[in-house]
Amino acid sequence: MAQPQQELPPLTGGTLVLATVALSLATFMNVLDTTIANVSIPTIAGNVGVSPNQGTWVITSFAVANAISVPLTGWLTQRFGQVHLFVTSVLLFVLASLLCGLSTSLEMLIFTRVLQGAVAGPMIPLSQALLLNSYPKAKSGMALAMWSMTTLVAPVLGPILGGWISDNYSWPWIFYINVPVGLIAAWLSWRLLKHRESATRQLPIDGVGLGLLVIGVGSLQVMLDKGKDLDWFASGQIVALAVAAVVALTFFVIWELTERHPVVDLTLFKSRNFATGALAVSLGYSLFFSTVVIMPLWLQQFMGYTATWAGIVTAPIGILALLMSPVVGRILPHIDPRWLASFAFLIFAGTAFMRAGFNTNVDMMAVVIPQLIQGAAMATFFVPLTAVTLSGLPPERIPAAAGLSNFLRIMAGGMGASISTTLWEDRASLHHAHLMDHLNLYDPGTVHALQGMTALGLSPGQTLASLEQQVTRQAYMLSATDLFWLSGVLFLMLTVVIWLSRPVRKPAGASSAAGAH
Repeated sequence: MAQPQQELPPLTGGTLVLATVALSLATFMNVLDTTIANVSIPTIAGNVGVSPNQGTWVITSFAVANAISVPLTGWLTQRFGQVHLFVTSVLLFVLASLLCGLSTSLEMLIFTRVLQGAVAGPMIPLSQALLLNSYPKAKSGMALAMWSMTTLVAPVLGPILGGWISDNYSWPWIFYINVPVGLIAAWLSWRLLKHRESATRQLPIDGVGLGLLVIGVGSLQVMLDKGKDLDWFASGQIVALAVAAVVALTFFVIWELTERHPVVDLTLFKSRNFATGALAVSLGYSLFFSTVVIMPLWLQQFMGYTATWAGIVTAPIGILALLMSPVVGRILPHIDPRWLASFAFLIFAGTAFMRAGFNTNVDMMAVVIPQLIQGAAMATFFVPLTAVTLSGLPPERIPAAAGLSNFLRIMAGGMGASISTTLWEDRASLHHAHLMDHLNLYDPGTVHALQGMTALGLSPGQTLASLEQQVTRQAYMLSATDLFWLSGVLFLMLTVVIWLSRPVRKPAGASSAAGAH
């Protein structure tokens, strides 16, 4: 089917460098758009005349469409070829970004964001596959390292860049900046890779599988995004979405396993390393993304940080990730990737336990240090786990495997964000109630606090409001430390999960990502 692809010689010299830049630019643009709109939602909502709560559909619509289209990568690749599909996806992403910026109503913006998310699906797994096919097999670890650097930096820069653009220009520019970047990436990719097209074949459209995928994943993603706002299963809408997701995804799995030309190749899970690697990277990313969501919220809502400063304080995570990724790429062919992944999980656990020691008086440097150290975990997380996940698979199955693995990671990240924010608020309510039980006029500490605020000239109403604010701040701090302790323990457990995979044995010159089991 795609055997000629195996015989293509690797790229060399300037051609290899430019191809890496082109593929990385497209990946960076795609990943950036998953977070850049987050901090701009209040501005966007105000400009189109809706509430910030309604404005969150700008994020949800992209996430739903993207989650649905990512696992279709393998099937689409067989129909149209890797290079044609990648370049087409990038160009359509540019067009959708332009339309997003030109939107004059929430309905138009949501429609264009759905389009943007749908066409973005194949970009990340295909950039990964094309990069692996362009490098010599012995340097595939370096290829994965170069690819992962863009996926590490973009989510960190997204909120900072989005906030800066919204504050200094206007929100459409968070979409317009994709236009020149995407055009350059598409042009370079076509010029350099058009002669390296993969084999194609005419496949029938699995309409039933596609329909079940759209219903199941769409219902699940909307349920996760809106569950907290609608009080989860106390809402009939959430219950209906949950039932639709469970039923559709159950029938989807049954159908895909029996369909001759499935839209998603679930037989990949027969590979022990794919199943174990995909599980480890999904759970690890879910825990990591939970912290990415909670930290800025806590800093802005309860520690007095602005959106820009919250972004700056969390940004150091990218420093060690950038510095160490090339080193990891060099040593990966010479070491069992499971050791590197275990190191990553241990660092993640250590930084989680460091944050578990935070209190309401924590200074900026104490917040920055765990972020800086965690960069070492990021550098040794994606690359080794990707190597494990894709090991033993023939080149023609790499796009499908990368697409399915990325889909699971994206869904796990969404679930982690929803679950963590819900737990954060629930635990905060519990801590608030416990703290309030100890506040009464017979408690010396309470009396002393009230007297101190009264001495400052606060009225009785202002005094009680100030006390309530302090209790709420403390409750959310305690809740956050609970979550940090829990994530630390779960990261330690993941060090066991990754060792359920088989060793990645690499014959001389074999690819670390595609070698034999």
